[in-house]
Amino acid sequence: MKPTAIAKICAVLAALVPAAAAAQDYPSRPVTIVVPFAAGGSFDVVGRIVGVRMGELLGQSVVIENATGAGGIVGVKRVMAAAPDGYTVLLGSVGTHAYNQTIYKTRRYDAVNDFTPVALFSEQPMVLEVRKTLPVNSLPEFIALLKSNGAKMQYGSAGVGSTTHLACSLLNAKVGVTIAHVPYRGSAPAANDLIGGQIDYLCGNLGAAVPLITGKQVKGLAVLSSERSAVMPEIPTAHEQGLKDFEVISWTAFFLPKGAPKAVVDKLNQVAHAAMDTPAIKQRMLEVGVTGVAKDRRSPEYLAKFVADEVQRWEGPIKAAGLQID
Repeated sequence: MKPTAIAKICAVLAALVPAAAAAQDYPSRPVTIVVPFAAGGSFDVVGRIVGVRMGELLGQSVVIENATGAGGIVGVKRVMAAAPDGYTVLLGSVGTHAYNQTIYKTRRYDAVNDFTPVALFSEQPMVLEVRKTLPVNSLPEFIALLKSNGAKMQYGSAGVGSTTHLACSLLNAKVGVTIAHVPYRGSAPAANDLIGGQIDYLCGNLGAAVPLITGKQVKGLAVLSSERSAVMPEIPTAHEQGLKDFEVISWTAFFLPKGAPKAVVDKLNQVAHAAMDTPAIKQRMLEVGVTGVAKDRRSPEYLAKFVADEVQRWEGPIKAAGLQID
C-alpha cells in the first residue's frame, strides 16, 4: 500500500477516536431538549415530564428550551444548526415531521434526511374543544352551527402549519365549510382565548384539553381518534357522531442533528423509553392524555421509516383540503 493511502487511513482513524471517546463519555454536561412550541402547551408539558426523568437516568441536567414560531420551524432550524453531539435534542412531532413537509409548497427542511432519528415515544389523540358559551353540546349540533353561522365564527391554532391548525382545517374541509383561522404563537395562548371567548373552537391535544374540559372552562365535543380515550371515556369519537373515516392523532419523537454518533443515539433511545416506562411517569402521562408506544415501535430504524410513511400519508389529505401555503 502506498504511503499516501496509509496516511489517509490513519487520519480517518485518528478522527474517529475522539468521536468514539466522546460518545462513550456522553453526557458529560447538561443536555438541551428544544421544544419548537410555546411553554405551557401539550408538547411542552410532555417534554418537561419526560425530560426530568431522562436527566435523572443520564446523570445530567436536562434543560427545556422553547424555540417557537412558524409552526415549529424556528425550533427545528435551531436543532439543525447545532452540533450533532447529542447535547441538543429536538422534540419533534407529527406537525414538524409530517404536516410541514406538505403544508409549505417549498419545503423549509427535509424531515427524512436532515435529522438523526432517535426515538418515537408518545402518542395522544386530538379533541374538538369549543368555548363554553357556544350553544352546542354534540358534534352534529356543532356541524349544523358551522353550516348556518360559519361566516361569523373563528377557530384558533398554535400557528400556521401546526397540528392544531391542520386538525381543524381538515375537520372544516370534511364538513364542507370555510372558517376564519386565528393563528397564535403556541397552543397555550390559543386555549386562553378560547376560554375567554375570543375564538369559537380549537382542535387541541387531549393532554392540554383535559384540565380545561374537566374544569368546565371549555366544552369537549369529540375525540378525533378511532377509539375513545381512557382518560376521558365520556367524550365520544367523531366517528361515533357521524363523521366517518376521520382521525387525527398527535405523536412526539426525539431527533438529533444529522450525523449524530450511533452510541449517543442508542443511549438517548434507551433513556427516553426507560423514562416513559417509569411507573410514575406513565401515570403522569396518562393524566395528560398521553401514552407510550409499543416496544416493537421503539427503535431509531422504526422512527426513520415511520416519519417517511407519515409524510406520504398526510400529503394527499393536505393537498386535497387546499391547505398548502407559500
